[in-house]
Amino acid sequence: MTMKRQICMPLLALSFAADASASFDFFDPVDQRFDMGNYLAENAYGFLPVPILITEPAVGYGFGVAGVFLHESEMEKEQRKAQALSSFDGGAQLLPPAATVVGALGTENGTWFALAGHRRTWGEDKVRYLVGGGVGEAKLDIYTDLGGVLPGGGSVKFDTETEAAVLMQTLQVRIGSTPMLLGVKQLFSQSNLSSSNPIVDGFFRLTGLDRSTNSGLGLVATYDTRNNIFFPTSGFQLNAEYMVHDEAIGADYDYQTLLLEGEGYLPLAERWSLAMAGRYETIHSSELLPPTVNPYIHLRGISMFRYQGEQVGSVQAQLMYQLDNRWTLLGFYGIGQTRGEGSERETADAYGGGFRYQIARRYGIHMGVDLAFSDSDTAMYITFGTGL
Repeated sequence: MTMKRQICMPLLALSFAADASASFDFFDPVDQRFDMGNYLAENAYGFLPVPILITEPAVGYGFGVAGVFLHESEMEKEQRKAQALSSFDGGAQLLPPAATVVGALGTENGTWFALAGHRRTWGEDKVRYLVGGGVGEAKLDIYTDLGGVLPGGGSVKFDTETEAAVLMQTLQVRIGSTPMLLGVKQLFSQSNLSSSNPIVDGFFRLTGLDRSTNSGLGLVATYDTRNNIFFPTSGFQLNAEYMVHDEAIGADYDYQTLLLEGEGYLPLAERWSLAMAGRYETIHSSELLPPTVNPYIHLRGISMFRYQGEQVGSVQAQLMYQLDNRWTLLGFYGIGQTRGEGSERETADAYGGGFRYQIARRYGIHMGVDLAFSDSDTAMYITFGTGL
């Protein structure tokens, strides 16, 4: 049985205090269940510990840890606490607080990464800002023909080693009082690419793919009516992103990407709900690009970079049953397709099931485990949120 890729979720039973002289209650005052909402809100150094489990076949088994810090003013804390005491899901319906994430991970084949990110809103969610970055080294298997230049033709598998530093930021402004936000995105990265395959490595060096700088600017549009960003139960989000990577702004390659994605949440009955998601990504360039730039199918149960193409699309559905206010069971199915040069197509599907536990009721934060299956992999995910 092969196990798959990176997964992250806060630990369900890890309890500790940053200040040894303080005492924090890890049980909810309403239902007396284990809950970290009070710890996050009342401890100035409180954070949600997030283990990162890596089971990607291309990089081997690995582990990491991250911390999710939530930032609220005293007034916001009191308001959320009052709502949470008066209604089981009252606190979760308020605007999400600012959040910071820091972490690091490593695997048995030498892959490692350190990251940090911050999300903040202003003016009652009129303005949204997201910034993140990281440094690391990734050792991944790639399935591609490198533009048809490799001996034998067709898609082949080879290993790659990428050392990279990445910085990304997005700024969006709400249009009036509507659910629509418009904004801009910036991406910058520097990387070194190599392979243990002498033919592939020689090709990288000959074509200049071994060292590259990527710089992109783009437009982002979001339509968001979800009732909670951590674990929505109703509403939907649509996102469109068009990016231009050009030598004029510091990139080594000229290409454009378009990403269209959406997710929706529909209550079906008192305990049943349906979640759906779709994703379409395309890349256009007249130049030969590093293989790690190409879009690939994003589905639980399918390895990263396993199915790549110039156009990639996928859809998935998830049926959820709420056992009670804490526990939710779910099952999911997804299918994706790639299209490359000459209209060659590959199709792959995956399915599985899992559960979620509401670990911080005050914020509506859920965590759990998914087990996913496809023709080529079996994957276990420790998941923060819905998993879509």
